[in-house]
Amino acid sequence: MAKNASLLSRLAPWLGIMAVVILADQISKVVIEKTFSFGERHNLLPFFDLTLLYNKGAAFSFLSSAGGWQRWFFTGMGIAASLFIIYLLARHSSQKLFSFALTLIAGGALGNVIDRFIHGHVIDFLLVYWRNWFFPAFNVADSAITIGAIFLILDELLRVRRTK
Repeated sequence: MAKNASLLSRLAPWLGIMAVVILADQISKVVIEKTFSFGERHNLLPFFDLTLLYNKGAAFSFLSSAGGWQRWFFTGMGIAASLFIIYLLARHSSQKLFSFALTLIAGGALGNVIDRFIHGHVIDFLLVYWRNWFFPAFNVADSAITIGAIFLILDELLRVRRTK
């Protein structure tokens, strides 16, 4: 019993951050869906719009035009990755940057899993562009995954530097 309490106390801060990421992602998507019609754009900066778009695929709309199986495939992948990340957090919770990076990735993955499960697609609304070049629309979950990946790289670079 003490071992389970210890594990939970080590995981609690990371699970809390994960919950904040998921909550921020889901609240932002609800606000955008209530505010915008599909495809509507609102310019905020000369290179940045808010819009409402749906993505049935993965990053950069990968497999978005597949026959529907991708919804469950990417849902399963997101759940599996998040469970693996929780396992890693349980083993490495004292490594702050590493754990923070993993927490952002898992929170983002689960935010998009919720969309796929409920809506059958991911709600995207952040659009970056320059003139006629457009980066694929993304959301808070995608941003958390990207920032988490950057922190993972930084953590590895710092770890390698410490071992020299």
